[in-house]
Amino acid sequence: MIVRPVVEAYAEAHSTGEPPGLAALAEETRGLCEVPQMMVGPMQGHLLALLVGMLRARDVLEIGTFTGYSALCMAAELPPDGTLVTCEVDPGHAAIARRHFAASPYADRIELRLGPALEQLKSMEGPFDFVFIDADKQGYADYYDAVLPRLSETGVIAVDNVLQFGGVANPLDDKPDTVALRAFNDKVRDDPRVEQVMLTVREGITLIRRVRAR
Repeated sequence: MIVRPVVEAYAEAHSTGEPPGLAALAEETRGLCEVPQMMVGPMQGHLLALLVGMLRARDVLEIGTFTGYSALCMAAELPPDGTLVTCEVDPGHAAIARRHFAASPYADRIELRLGPALEQLKSMEGPFDFVFIDADKQGYADYYDAVLPRLSETGVIAVDNVLQFGGVANPLDDKPDTVALRAFNDKVRDDPRVEQVMLTVREGITLIRRVRAR
C-alpha cells in the first residue's frame, strides 16, 4: 500500500460500500488462501466497475482471476448481453471463483478459462473494450503485447501493482518482480502507440489507451 493506512481507510469509508456477495467472497479468500492480499480491495474493485460502466464496455478480458472478486465487480457493470472472459492458472483459486460466479446474478456473463493466459489468448480475437491485467508480474510485458492488438478503438487496459509497494522508484530494489515491473512501466511510457496515467491506488494502477488524433 502506497498511501498511509489512515488515509486509505478514510478514502474507503467515503467510497461506495461493498455488496454482501463480494464481502462473503473476500472473507472466504482471507480464510482459505495463503496470499489473500492478491485480491483487489473494495475501493479498487469499485474503480474497475466504474471504468467498465463509464466505457459502456460489452467485452471485457481479465488476466489473473484469483478468487473472482474483480471479475464480479466488473461483470456487474456489463449489459445483459456482455461478456467477461477471465483467465486463471491456479485450479484452487479457479474453483473458489467458479462457485461464487455461479451464485451471483452475473453467471451468464462470465467465462473462466483455466490455464496460462498467453495460451488462452491464442483463441481470442477480441476486440475487447476493457482489459484488466493482474497476474504474474514478470509476464506483464508479454500480456501487454498480446492484448494491445485486441483492444477496441476506444478500449482501455488497466494494469495492477505497477508501483510494487513503491519499490519501482527505488533503484536499489532488485527483486525480480520489481525489476520486471520497472521495465514494464518504462516500456509503456516509451510506446508511441499509447497514452497512459499511473494512479497511486493501493499498489498502483496504470490506465492505458491508444493515442487518439487531436
